[in-house]
Amino acid sequence: MSPTRMNISELQPKQGKVDIEAAVTDVSPARTIAKPGFSGQVQEAVITDGTGSISLSLWNEHVNMLKAGDRVKIVNGYVNEFQGKLQLSPGKFGTLTKLE
Repeated sequence: MSPTRMNISELQPKQGKVDIEAAVTDVSPARTIAKPGFSGQVQEAVITDGTGSISLSLWNEHVNMLKAGDRVKIVNGYVNEFQGKLQLSPGKFGTLTKLE
């Protein structure tokens, strides 16, 4: 059984198993984070699906993968809240695919 695709407007903090397709409207420059026990690259993108928009966190292998105008599919993503704003991430168990 294939998962039901969700709308961005329906997303809630701490929600998992998020399956969504959306358009990328903005991508910020990548930056490097170095903390004890973790270092890597992170980048923020904004995606929209007609019901709303959300920040998409891109980590390591997903950094520099997307540009404005691309379409993405996220399967088994996770919604977090950072500085009062919702953020979507593929997380450890999800996938992010750039659609042709």
